[in-house]
Amino acid sequence: MSDILEVSAEEIIYYIKMACQIPVTLEAIATQKIIAEAADKAGIEISIEELQTAADDLRLAHRLLKAEDTWAWLKKHYLSLDDLEEIAKINLTSSKLANHLFAEQIEPFFYAHQSKYFGAVTYEVVLDDEDLALELFYALKEGEISFQEIARQYIQNPETRRTGGYQGIRRRIDFRSEIAAAVFAATPPQILKPITTPKGVHIILVEEIIKPELDDNLRFQIMGEFFSNWLQQQIASVEIVANLKENNHTQTSHRLLKSSIPR
Repeated sequence: MSDILEVSAEEIIYYIKMACQIPVTLEAIATQKIIAEAADKAGIEISIEELQTAADDLRLAHRLLKAEDTWAWLKKHYLSLDDLEEIAKINLTSSKLANHLFAEQIEPFFYAHQSKYFGAVTYEVVLDDEDLALELFYALKEGEISFQEIARQYIQNPETRRTGGYQGIRRRIDFRSEIAAAVFAATPPQILKPITTPKGVHIILVEEIIKPELDDNLRFQIMGEFFSNWLQQQIASVEIVANLKENNHTQTSHRLLKSSIPR
């Protein structure tokens, strides 16, 4: 039988304090309070059916497909079923508030900033030698070597090498500014002239430029950005005061601090 080590609520708070996590924790608490107050002022209500769906989505997100999985997860996180319902309610309230505040702004914003959401399918090899990069670039232009051959020879990471330097679909914001300018001015398929950055000399194959569509995923992304910025503004406008009780460590801590301050 294993030994049992009990940890008190005071010790948990003390650990959070000593780990310098109090500011992060306070901001998270303040965020929930701000959301709850704003939702109340907006008259946002949650039906039983909506709450049940949100709870189901929460369990699915954590892969709690069986009852025993749910109970094990709750036990691990020191939660009750009521707590699970409260988490679902908090998530749903945030979502409904974001929709209430910003749903009508998403489409105008998207069309005004459409270039931001263009995507590019690229392949990339990064070298240390600019002369070598130029030599390989001209060899590519003349058809003397393929991009895949360059990737096999010069990419060190095995997974990236196997995919020929494939970088996936990336938006303008995912590229360095000097690379983004060249990538989104390309006429695919096109090999870009080597671009030098602090990371090295980049040889890039632009395979495709993808025009953005305002689908549900992009709507959710834009709304998330709006809501995050709004929350940051709200947090910045309030003073968060923590009422922490003095504990047994305080007197010792004061002595240590005093002795460590140079005179």
